[in-house]
Amino acid sequence: MPWVVGIDEAGYGPNLGPLVQAAVALKLPAGGGWDSLARVVRRAHERADARTLIDDSKKVYTKGGLEALERGVWAIVGADPRPLREFLWSGDEVPPWGAELLAEAWFDGDEVLPLHIDPAAEWEASEPFRAALDQCWTGDYRLVPAPRFNRMVDEYGSKGTVLGRGLIELVGALMVAVPDDGEPLAFACDKQGGRNFYAPLLQEAFPEGWVLAERESADESRYRVEGLSRDVSITFRPRADGDSPPVALASMLCKYLREISMRQFNRYWARHVAGIVPTAGYPLDANRFYAEISPAMARLGLSADQVWRKK
Repeated sequence: MPWVVGIDEAGYGPNLGPLVQAAVALKLPAGGGWDSLARVVRRAHERADARTLIDDSKKVYTKGGLEALERGVWAIVGADPRPLREFLWSGDEVPPWGAELLAEAWFDGDEVLPLHIDPAAEWEASEPFRAALDQCWTGDYRLVPAPRFNRMVDEYGSKGTVLGRGLIELVGALMVAVPDDGEPLAFACDKQGGRNFYAPLLQEAFPEGWVLAERESADESRYRVEGLSRDVSITFRPRADGDSPPVALASMLCKYLREISMRQFNRYWARHVAGIVPTAGYPLDANRFYAEISPAMARLGLSADQVWRKK
C-alpha cells in the first residue's frame, strides 16, 4: 500500500494571526479513498454515529466547532494531554519557526490541550479508524506569525512565496519522516494560492532527483520525481481537502492550530483593550480590530510589522 501525504494550509487570507501549514501521512487501505474508510470514517454531511468525523475542516468546524476539529485531530496525535509547545515540537530543540512563535506576546505555549475533550476516551473511541489503516500518523507543521510572514514577503516580494517555502520544508520533512519501506510515496496537496505550475518549486524540495510534469492545468497539476530510492508523486488539486482523507486531516490540523492561535491572540488583546470584540483576522473585521488595538500597540512598543500581515 502506498503512503499518502496530505498537505494543506489555514490562515492564508487573514491580516491577523499566523499562517498554518500542515502535512499528515497515512498508509491507506486498498483503494485509498473515502470509500475504503467508510466503515470507520464519517463525513460532515452524514448523520452522527460512532465513526470518526473527518472532512474538509470548514465543514467540520461548521458542524461542531472547535470540539469537532479536536476530536478528529486527537484521533491521530495520541491519548495524553500536553502543553501546546509540546504538541508543536518535541524535546528541547526548538525549530526556527518555533523560536519566532515563542517570541510572540500573545503565544501561550503552556496552555494544555485538548480544550474540550477527554483525549484518552477519544483515542479509545477512534481505535477502529486507526486499525483500518496499515500505518497511521506521521506529520509535521509550520506556524508563521506576522513578523516572519512580513519578513518573507519583503525578502521574496510575494505572499505566495510564503506558502511555497513552507511547502518545500514540509515535503522535505516528510521525505525523511515517512519510512522508506519500498512502497510508493504520494503527496496530495490543495492548490497553493491558485497557481498551476509547481515544477521549479518542487525541484528545490527534491535536490537529489528530477521533477517531471505530467499535467499542469487548473483542474490538476501532477508530477513525478525520478532518481530517488522510491517512487514519488505530487498532485495539486483545488478543494483537495474534500477529495482525500489525508488532505482532509491536514486541513483539520491546520484549522485546529489556527483556531487555538486566534483564541490566544484575542485573549491577549482583551487584556489590553477592555471590551474588544474578538476577531478571526480576516479583512474588514481585521481593519476594525487593528484600529482598536493601535493605541495599546503604541503603549506596548509593538510596530505594525509585528502584528499586521502586509498581504
